[in-house]
Amino acid sequence: MSDIILKAENLTFEYIQDEDGEKVSALDNVSIEIEKGSFTAIIGRNGSGKSTFAKNANALLLPSSGTMYVGSMDTKDESKIWDIRQLVGMVFQNPDNQLVSSIVEDDVAFGPENLGIEPEVIRQRVDEALTDVNMYQHRKKAPHMLSGGQKQRVAIAGTIAMRPDCIVFDEPTAMLDPSGRVEVMEIIKKLNSEGITCILITHFMEEAAEADRVIIMDGGHVVMDGTPSEIFAQPDKIRDINLDVPVAVDIADRLRKKGIDVPLNIISTEDLIKWVLA
Repeated sequence: MSDIILKAENLTFEYIQDEDGEKVSALDNVSIEIEKGSFTAIIGRNGSGKSTFAKNANALLLPSSGTMYVGSMDTKDESKIWDIRQLVGMVFQNPDNQLVSSIVEDDVAFGPENLGIEPEVIRQRVDEALTDVNMYQHRKKAPHMLSGGQKQRVAIAGTIAMRPDCIVFDEPTAMLDPSGRVEVMEIIKKLNSEGITCILITHFMEEAAEADRVIIMDGGHVVMDGTPSEIFAQPDKIRDINLDVPVAVDIADRLRKKGIDVPLNIISTEDLIKWVLA
């Protein structure tokens, strides 16, 4: 497992749905391996299990059965929880739920301080993390004075400052406007280019198309798994599980159905423009 940073092995997670004690499986016998340094997008409808998988990835939730390994550590091993959460950081949908201080730089320092890191090292990490997300110039501001996209960048900086090997982004752009979404995606791609394993939980297909690998979940199961080109070459299968496809994929598919020979590897607007102009 030396090159695998996350491994779900027959992972099942059940929760109690109502007062009668009826259990529902959010994850049902899921097996997934995530390689170090990769950028994986996990997509699916609400209730598909994607966010439940994310929370199992750093032991915020523990399996009902099966196993989640982080590195070689079993998330059910209570003695390893601290190490697991240092290895895998998380960024959530609502940045307000992650911001804890009244000044931006203090907020970014919060995680490293809890790790017991020396103050001078924390200062360096905070400055580097804020620079990485283009928020250094706002370091003395109050988080509540920032835009949604800026708050999310501060939340990401707080996770970066803890120096995890892997970051799970659980729908980090869901509450942002289009420009904020672009900013966050650029940061995720930059972090991945620097060697951090990135797992993006999203329902935006255009975001998923930017990953190295796309996993589609439905009803607690993995139903599709491959490169963006492999996944989006099957638009009808994606629509069958009530998901949209990227706009460029939809246009290319409609053209093919009208008899026009459009390459299957067109997944982005840029791909489509290049093909039209070729």
